Amino acid sequence: MTSTSQTPGSGARAAHPEHLGHVIFITAAAAMGGFLFGYDSAVINGAVEAIRDRYGIGSGTLAEVIAIALIGCAIGAATAGRIADRIGRIRCMRIASVLFTISAIGSALPFALWDLAFWRIIGGFAIGMASVIGPAYIAEVSPAAYRGRLGSFQQAAIVIGIAISQLVNFGILQLADGKQRGTIGGIEAWQWMLGVMVVPALLYGLLSFAIPESPRYLISVGKNERAKEILAEVEGKEVDLDARVAEIQTAMHREHKSTFKDLLGSRFGFLPIVWVGIGLSVFQQLVGINVAFYYSATLWQSVGIDPTASFFWSFTTSIVNIIGTVIAMVLVDRVGRKPLALAGSTGMAIALACEAWAFSAELVNGKLPTTQGVVALVAAHVFVLFFALSWGVVVWVFLGEMFPNKIRAAALGVAASAQWIANWAITASFPSLADWNLSGTYIIYTCFAVLSIPFVLKFVKETKGKALEEMG
Repeated sequence: MTSTSQTPGSGARAAHPEHLGHVIFITAAAAMGGFLFGYDSAVINGAVEAIRDRYGIGSGTLAEVIAIALIGCAIGAATAGRIADRIGRIRCMRIASVLFTISAIGSALPFALWDLAFWRIIGGFAIGMASVIGPAYIAEVSPAAYRGRLGSFQQAAIVIGIAISQLVNFGILQLADGKQRGTIGGIEAWQWMLGVMVVPALLYGLLSFAIPESPRYLISVGKNERAKEILAEVEGKEVDLDARVAEIQTAMHREHKSTFKDLLGSRFGFLPIVWVGIGLSVFQQLVGINVAFYYSATLWQSVGIDPTASFFWSFTTSIVNIIGTVIAMVLVDRVGRKPLALAGSTGMAIALACEAWAFSAELVNGKLPTTQGVVALVAAHVFVLFFALSWGVVVWVFLGEMFPNKIRAAALGVAASAQWIANWAITASFPSLADWNLSGTYIIYTCFAVLSIPFVLKFVKETKGKALEEMG
């Protein structure tokens, strides 16, 4: 599921559709999958302590319930491409919408802890599908002249989804008098938090009926006339449609279906470039970024901030995440990928070290001393800002560009799998590590941020301004 190459002969590169607003609508509708990705990933933040209290579980079991969705993510991401190639991108979106809806209802009305975990796996599968289908579809329907900007809709939708989930959680908590287990209409607040996702999930499904199928998929199943109609919509009627269809057909015939065997080297298992991609993916997660989105409300409550205020601070970090992402989108093609990654690593290391220092203080009446409390809050926001303006965006740009054409698809799959595994490791380990020593936990994250600097300097090559054919 890769986008097609385009040659000047068809006029594709210079294509400017008459109704750009329609193309933007199509892209935004597809990016709703990214919104759900972000929303579902972060909404659990509001329910962590309530789940612990309701089921009387320890940190280890709690972490398993929170992290288990990532198993579904990995399966969904691994299978989505093949499913979409067989039944189409739009049907794939509809399946993801149904799974998101089922997961939201099931998670909001669990009978026991085991079925809550099951519904989270279902939701994770939908996340995995959305993480693959959205970017692929957007790339396949976007005119070349606008592809970069339209492609950024997916990442923007993810961070907006994270922010909206925290805002909704905050609003629900207000209705429940600041109690996660307070009842609203006979249902506990945390259940409403998980159940509200039904609304964007259904909207995603409805929008899928308002957008066209990918021209690339239609050509692959022999529906060339319908593909021409959609190409005229998204690229403009001045484009030579017969030539465009021929281009896509030629590109599809020439594509090399990369396999796992193509990634193997002679000495260290994988080829060196594959290890670099795995390293980027792993470092992106080992700095502890998902702690900020899965556990921030719990974290602030553990150092004495009341539940309502903790949800407010979770929301503000999500806004900072959006700001950082916008900065990265503006700078990534101007400054370059590598300088942004290095600046981000440096900023994250300093912020994480400050958090480690703040959390090392003894609690006074169940709260951090004023100075340490302020430092912890500021440092947490600075950490998220530096992550968002660097590694949050740059890693995905690197992974899309750094591999040779022959192995790009398979290598990206391995790197993405490594990212899910590292994500799971951080998510599953944080509650137990925090019980052990919260300051020590942040020292570990600081070390990974510091180690990422020499890794980038030594092993990562700048890809700014290079054609994909130059990678190798």
